[in-house]
Amino acid sequence: MLSPLFHRPRFLIAAAVAAVILAVAVGVYVGRRQTTTQTIAFSEFLQYAKTGQIARVAFADRTIDLALRDGRTLKTVPPPEFLTANAPFYTELADRGVRIEVQPAPEPGALSLSALALAGGFLALLGFTVYRTTAGRIHTPGRAKIAERGDHVVTFQDVAGVDEAKDEVKEIVDFLKEPERYSAIGGRIPKGVLLIGPPGTGKTLLARSIAGEAGVPFLFASGSDFVEMYAGVGAARVRRLFKDARRHKSCIVFIDELDAVGRSRGGSSLSHEEREQTLNQLLVEMDGFEATLGIVVIAATNRPDILDPALLRPGRFDRQVMVGNPDLRGREAILRVHARKVALESEANLRSIARGTPGFSGADLANLVNEAALLAARAGRSEITHRDMESSRDKVLMGVERRSLTLSELDRVNCAYHEAGHAVVAALLPSADPLHKVTIVPRGRAMGVTMQLPEADRHTYTKGYLDTQIAVLMGGRVAEELFMHHMTSGASNDIERATDIAQHMVCEWGMSSLGMRAFRKAGNSFGDDKPHAISEATARRVDEEIEKILNGGYDRARDLLDRNREAVKALAEALLEQEALEADEIKTLLAQANAQA
Repeated sequence: MLSPLFHRPRFLIAAAVAAVILAVAVGVYVGRRQTTTQTIAFSEFLQYAKTGQIARVAFADRTIDLALRDGRTLKTVPPPEFLTANAPFYTELADRGVRIEVQPAPEPGALSLSALALAGGFLALLGFTVYRTTAGRIHTPGRAKIAERGDHVVTFQDVAGVDEAKDEVKEIVDFLKEPERYSAIGGRIPKGVLLIGPPGTGKTLLARSIAGEAGVPFLFASGSDFVEMYAGVGAARVRRLFKDARRHKSCIVFIDELDAVGRSRGGSSLSHEEREQTLNQLLVEMDGFEATLGIVVIAATNRPDILDPALLRPGRFDRQVMVGNPDLRGREAILRVHARKVALESEANLRSIARGTPGFSGADLANLVNEAALLAARAGRSEITHRDMESSRDKVLMGVERRSLTLSELDRVNCAYHEAGHAVVAALLPSADPLHKVTIVPRGRAMGVTMQLPEADRHTYTKGYLDTQIAVLMGGRVAEELFMHHMTSGASNDIERATDIAQHMVCEWGMSSLGMRAFRKAGNSFGDDKPHAISEATARRVDEEIEKILNGGYDRARDLLDRNREAVKALAEALLEQEALEADEIKTLLAQANAQA
């Protein structure tokens, strides 16, 4: 696709003029080449002189032009020494009646001067036109996108799962609707509101809903819009944004990804950097308008830790609103909002879907509903079923089913016993999350999956629950050893997750005999960026405690599976036959196996 520069009238006119000039220059050049005198070899010239066929010669700077007696005109290039030291040859030519002329060095002719003038004019015209057409694009600040009331309106009814954040911003809507109610008692609305939260939690949607509820224009700009390589452009764009905002009696100015322009100053950066000039201008503009103007600046970021402190002080971004991932009730509400936009059957259990999506953001849930709609359309159904929603959730959580992947019989049997080991341990331990599904169909990078659904969102973890999780993770490797009599690499992810849990228990959560002490900072691996130096003896004790927890989980899983061999065999055989089992089927199989035992 061509750049908008090539659609501008001035550029098209200049291009047409340049094309005409170039065509004329090419025509003149070709005409000169066509009228050029024929060049012959110097030996032929000597032969013509010997036979007396030359009527006239003209010695130029580096060539000899000759006119034959039959009327032809030719040209030759002699050796350099011939033109300077062959005087007897000139005498012989004169004796034969040949007219000898000596021409001075040629000067630029009128045609050459015209060609140079045309070329210069062409370059000057083209450069001037390109400068005029691109100067505004490079140096003139762009305008923010403005969503007026007539556009698609987003209200609080379209925002779910962030009830606390909505309560925080509702008074902004009241102020924009009735500013005199606040000004009568001397109150002022916050100049700026900073929305903080992970990606996909609905920060932009919440900002649009404020404008939609208040019925005011919504000026949208991204932090990257102010970042430019040319000095002063970012600051000019900030001035233009607030100039556009002041044209409205009331409006919402939204700056997405504020950290792109509001990164903390200092360190290795210099005060004259373009980014710092832009940030300084933003700080000045937020101080430069009164709260009674009805202009509210809302910004969003998922990196509040790197923002400049001057942005966060009262008087600029007075209020910080946390927009986090929704809980179970919030996820169900978000699913219902998106379900209004699609054809969903009435029997679909959205609460069950919400229970199986812990940690999902609003964007993740929107993607889940869209994937379900695509699955239903692909299958030729007119409505989205509950099974479509579950398949979409499994696809988002575990990846696409890789049914085209051909497994050997040994791999299938090993995978069945591996997943059966996980499932049996999870079913027998009371503190484990309930089983939801077990499958040996490869999904994503996994050869099989055992899926557990928590009854409710967990915000803290008990030591008993974590020990149970480690035992469930060890169940796959234990089943391989007990029933297949070998070890495979399929347990690598289980071992990694179990080790990570054990390290957190010992190094951060004080769940070991080492007591209430942190041995690493949260988010870093053990040994990196230690808050305090630890001795070799203490590090050895940390390793021993981690190993003790892992070995305890392994022994616990081995004891359970060894005492319930029939249950593991029954579950593995059912998986080999059906490839996937739901929670009710797993409970029935385990009950039958226990009854037979």
